[in-house]
Amino acid sequence: MGAEGRRRLLVLFGSQTGTAEDAAERVGREASRRGCPCVDVISVDEFDAKLLPGEVFVIFVVSTAGQGDMPDSMKEFWKFLLQKNISSLWLEQVHYAVFGLGDASYQKYNFAAKKLDRRLLNIGGKPLVQRGLGDDQHRSGYEGAFDPWLSSLWNALHEKDPILLPRRVYDMDASTQSLDSPKFEVIFHTNSETISNGSSAFSDFNCDMDLIGRVRSMSLGKSHHKRPEYLLQMVKNQRLTAADADADVRHIEFECDNDLHYQVGDILEVLPAQDPDTVEAFIRRSNLDPDSYITVLPRDSGTDHDPTAVASVAPVKLRAFVQLAMDVTSACPSRYFFEVMSFFAGAEHEKERLQYFASPEGRDDLYQYNQKERRTILEVLEDFPSVQLPLEWLIQLSPPLKTRPFSIASSPRAHPRQVHLTVKALTWSTPFKRKRFGLCSTWLTRLDPDHRVQVPAWIHSGSLPLPPPTAPLILVGPGTGCAPFRGFVEERAAQKSGPPVLFFFGCRNKEKDFLYRDFWMRQTESGGVLAESGGGGGFLAAFSRDQPRKVYVQDKMREERERVWRMLRSGAHVYIAGSASKMPADVLTALEEIVAAEIHADMAAASRWLRRDQGGKIFIEAWS
Repeated sequence: MGAEGRRRLLVLFGSQTGTAEDAAERVGREASRRGCPCVDVISVDEFDAKLLPGEVFVIFVVSTAGQGDMPDSMKEFWKFLLQKNISSLWLEQVHYAVFGLGDASYQKYNFAAKKLDRRLLNIGGKPLVQRGLGDDQHRSGYEGAFDPWLSSLWNALHEKDPILLPRRVYDMDASTQSLDSPKFEVIFHTNSETISNGSSAFSDFNCDMDLIGRVRSMSLGKSHHKRPEYLLQMVKNQRLTAADADADVRHIEFECDNDLHYQVGDILEVLPAQDPDTVEAFIRRSNLDPDSYITVLPRDSGTDHDPTAVASVAPVKLRAFVQLAMDVTSACPSRYFFEVMSFFAGAEHEKERLQYFASPEGRDDLYQYNQKERRTILEVLEDFPSVQLPLEWLIQLSPPLKTRPFSIASSPRAHPRQVHLTVKALTWSTPFKRKRFGLCSTWLTRLDPDHRVQVPAWIHSGSLPLPPPTAPLILVGPGTGCAPFRGFVEERAAQKSGPPVLFFFGCRNKEKDFLYRDFWMRQTESGGVLAESGGGGGFLAAFSRDQPRKVYVQDKMREERERVWRMLRSGAHVYIAGSASKMPADVLTALEEIVAAEIHADMAAASRWLRRDQGGKIFIEAWS
């Protein structure tokens, strides 16, 4: 079947944080257990979209990013699918299914999956089942919808092709199940072996770029962000909020020996350091030698690796591998982790509990124990002391240590060898009152510039493109959403001339969390970027808790409707940055109301005016 007569099930995933990849891996495992002779689970950015018509059965698992956007790994694939020359029969031989991962608290809930499903149908694809929509707000998380959707999928595939999927069900009795083979092979090197290029020191995260690249290449395979583009040194860590403010927000400056190549609106991705004591505790709990040297290789169908190929991969210290590749201190494990643990439990009561957690009946209890409490790999292992997992499984099942993205808060014109960030230290309490901390934000805000710690980093384009120097700007950035607009204003100041800029900033209290107050005030003075002008520029701040009635940025926009309208009518580009939950939607609604009143039309017509007709372009960068 397909272009080469292959009979296979292709599972493509578009993942932003790794959850869609976990779900796709589960699709692959369950298909194999039902007797599917060939299942390939592939990140969508590693699949050539032109070959899609040659497939027969394709399952898509897609997360939604930002404001209804495709995940980064899927953007090129999606761009290809949107080509106008693709006919309505292009996928007439393809049977597909789509499962989305999203959060119903966001306005554009699961938009990526919805858009993909609609497009596949429009170009000839034949749906196997109705699209599934996973919701983080469900009491069982996305698996509350995933379990029944999978059941429908297996029924449909078995009916369509019983040779591809011989069994629509498999024996779910845990006592009769066998353990899958791990995807990785770990080779331990003895002291007598030659350790070539593998002895780099690893102290206080000051390790070289090549070591980081080697470790992450071993663990992430073809994934992006292996060798860092830069090793940055922190030179400033300044608290922006008052000591008694609800949040600890910092202005952080990094420096590089060479010029940094970025533009305003870009993103800096940082690889955080994990707490060394917690890493050592994980290594001790796992009965591993932190100073041993290892090589990690993908397992190739159970065959031995070519010794020449093994020798070409420089070994690394086990401690460095855990520190740089395995998130053992902040991310919670997947459901599959509990299933695999059950095979290695020495105590019968622990085995039974793990089997229950991995079963459909235990799904809700697992979600409360695991995801809701944000338990880490180390915490779970400590809760089941009889379990001793081999390193191969620990590597496969530990969430990979991910880079964290931050909007750049500076202009390269003003700071050619520096990059600035605005970082809020994330803290929250779980349902059982456990205090949790954001791994990267807490690490960054606690770093001392005098300790000269080097921070691995990458730079890439974000959702806010560089504004044309001739375009008027409306900027809306409450809280840390102001970060990219500090860079925008610095850029305009360096250009020394330009059309008006109107900036709406919001925070809780004028005296506690008015981020970059002095900077904005200087720019409102005569000749400044944010000075009021006949064209409509200026700086407006909303302090939501300084009066009985809460006032937000969208309220300020309505108060300044005439100024907003003048800017829009002159072709202003609109940039919105900040929390992804309600703020972007509320700001867009305020803009539409202003336009509707001015052009004497309904909200739908106002929306069209803003996006397609005389209005400015609108760009949104939102984060959870």
